[in-house]
Amino acid sequence: MKRFAYIELDTHAELANNFYELTKDSETVSVDFYFSEKIFQLLNIHDKNVFQTRQSQLLEVLEKQNYALIIIGTVHRHFNFYKLIVDRFKTAILVHNLNFTKATKWEFFKSVFKRDFTYRLKLLFKESLLDAPRIYQMSKYLLGIDASISEKNHLEFLPLFFNQFEEQKPEKEKITIIIPGAVSQARRDYKSTLEKLKNFKNIGIQYEVILLGKASGKELENLKSSIKQLPEFIKVQSFEHKIPQQAFDDWMLTADLLYCPIQSKTDFFSIPEIYGKTKISGNIGDAIKFGKPAIFPAIYESDSEFILQEKPDLQAQFSQITKHQHDFSDFSKSIVKAKLELLLDSL
Repeated sequence: MKRFAYIELDTHAELANNFYELTKDSETVSVDFYFSEKIFQLLNIHDKNVFQTRQSQLLEVLEKQNYALIIIGTVHRHFNFYKLIVDRFKTAILVHNLNFTKATKWEFFKSVFKRDFTYRLKLLFKESLLDAPRIYQMSKYLLGIDASISEKNHLEFLPLFFNQFEEQKPEKEKITIIIPGAVSQARRDYKSTLEKLKNFKNIGIQYEVILLGKASGKELENLKSSIKQLPEFIKVQSFEHKIPQQAFDDWMLTADLLYCPIQSKTDFFSIPEIYGKTKISGNIGDAIKFGKPAIFPAIYESDSEFILQEKPDLQAQFSQITKHQHDFSDFSKSIVKAKLELLLDSL
């Protein structure tokens, strides 16, 4: 049986949790998980193969083991540490921002002065930011979490998203639309969304729109002002505090569909990224996990049947979607688990 190590010290706890769930009962692979205190407490997994660790301890621990491969969930900081990992061990790294992995030392150096100067200066001098290009180059494998993006960019596709809940049948009198993610105009086009809702006609259907993420500052002020202008048959609920995971899950289960008005262009570390081409939206994983169809802007490229391109008549599209049953059988836990085991066995 091949032995693997999975390291997550920074972010993307959800992906680490999926990896754990898919491999915990495996008869073909064995995985040890090494989490920072933050990730460990967030996931709250207590198992004999799950360890809370620090960078200062981890390197020594890894040297005493005989792992076939070390998988790193996120390399967005701690570059001095990860450089030691890729130099000494056979390593695979999950890619979240494709252009970030291709950036040069000069691009990283310039990015320090564009935003978050104090934090990025710390990464430059204390965490060896300029080693980032070498880390990605020296890693044995780069793993993509989206099949289409992986295929088009020569990444190994790592199947991690699986359906954990059955799709709920909608109520005919009300359509519940959830927009998941922190309320930020920089990431999602809320202004355009609210303008479209203002133009909905009264056809005897109530609409419940849940903005399932924290709204604050000017975003919250603009939101409250816009909500007042909506028709009476559209109710919008927002949150001013971070939503606990259990509450998030409960809300997601009430959805008839997900609406994801993501901005086409974004950036990570001031390096441009394009959703659907160099970066996957986390809402893809949400749609699969909860078995919900999702509407994305027409520019978002996806081969998945349940990811639907937005149509000009959004109100009619909402109604059409709720009448259609979407098939998530290809994302059952057993199927995704088998695919993941097959990949791990080949690495």
